[in-house]
Amino acid sequence: MARYTGPACRICRRHGLKLFLKGTKCTTEKCPFNKRGFPPGQHGKARIKMSDYGLRLREKQKVKKIYGVFERQFRRYFAVAAKTRGVTGEKLLELLERRLDNTVFRLGFATSRAQARQLVRHGHIHVNGRPVTLPSFTVRPGQAIRVAGTPEQIQRVRQTRELLQDRAVPPWLTRAADELTATVTAVPARADVQFPIQEQLIVELYSK
Repeated sequence: MARYTGPACRICRRHGLKLFLKGTKCTTEKCPFNKRGFPPGQHGKARIKMSDYGLRLREKQKVKKIYGVFERQFRRYFAVAAKTRGVTGEKLLELLERRLDNTVFRLGFATSRAQARQLVRHGHIHVNGRPVTLPSFTVRPGQAIRVAGTPEQIQRVRQTRELLQDRAVPPWLTRAADELTATVTAVPARADVQFPIQEQLIVELYSK
């Protein structure tokens, strides 16, 4: 599977929003976004007027980078959302939020979605007692999520949890007292999305 290997901080600067792609580094003074909050490139500080199409495309690219999906997979999510009863944009964000790697990240088991994706790929996340190695796995209400692995691996996740103890767990997830198990109690609502996203722009882009 292809993956982006370029500088992650450049993406945040391009979109003018801290996307927390580098985990805990994004919360420190070393974050390049804090030092250079303007777009990258020679003319980054120049004010560039974007067309309506450019604004819609930029919004889609931002959401893709946040959740770590590529164009083909993103189109599939949009196709499913368009066929589902409800507001298409909100259904799209709901599907993205219910990805297993995003769920692991929102629970505080990983410092970034990329790290959460690695935990899933390596079989350290069990859903209803069974290992799931697909980051795109869609979680459903009632399912139990648990961290598994060797004592050393579990200890690393526990240390991550302690490091991220101030990160709030969204209302659609319930983390147990042991900090390494959780339950999906509902489907995520539009208000549970972590970043400011104008999903209607994405709907307009694909509706052309």
